[in-house]
Amino acid sequence: MSSGNTLVVLQPGYLPWLGFFDQLHRSDTFVLYDDVQYDKGGWRNRNRLKSPTGTTWLTVPVRTTGRTCQRLLDVEIDNDQRWARDHLSTIRHLYARAPYLGRYLPDLVEVFSRSWALLVDLDLELLSLLSAWFHLDPPTLRSSRLGIGGRATQRLVDIAVEAGATRYLTGGAARAYLDVSMFADRGIEVEWHDFRHPTYPQQHGQFVPYLSALDLLMNCGDGAGPVLGVTNCD
Repeated sequence: MSSGNTLVVLQPGYLPWLGFFDQLHRSDTFVLYDDVQYDKGGWRNRNRLKSPTGTTWLTVPVRTTGRTCQRLLDVEIDNDQRWARDHLSTIRHLYARAPYLGRYLPDLVEVFSRSWALLVDLDLELLSLLSAWFHLDPPTLRSSRLGIGGRATQRLVDIAVEAGATRYLTGGAARAYLDVSMFADRGIEVEWHDFRHPTYPQQHGQFVPYLSALDLLMNCGDGAGPVLGVTNCD
């Protein structure tokens, strides 16, 4: 694993929010935590877009019945439901007047037109696509391929050590379970990600934060990167 200064470890999600990409931007090494337990009702298979009446959910149906404690990378998409067609239709409808729909829609159509069996594969493909649109390309690894076991904080510390990290950047929710002293013992600083959500032009009236990052891209195009502080746009 290549050495770096700041390590971020996050579970992949479906069309993630801006805070996800802000952490990606701030990282030197980014690890996708894909072999942890799937959190049903979380953000792995769904996200929100803005609509004229507030927000609309895009949810990828997955098979969970009788599959308790399954790992994220094992979760199967329920393709008996025509979710991909519905998601594309919703995006077209909600962003029909957005200035950059025409730029991004063809790539989304291509992704959604493929046959996806596993949720993690879909999430990672969309993450790669949106990252490219934000001009972000840090070293990205999957935890399932690192060969680093363990649980909770100890595993995160071991990943950080292997990455040569001097700083571990994580969200504030981790304060409830992260043992900061274990990082300190290895000379690694823990930094809490205090994301201040930016405002930007949106469709459908009053600004709504905490949506999928797709909302920013559809409305701002090449201006989306600078909103997050990414200045290396071509």
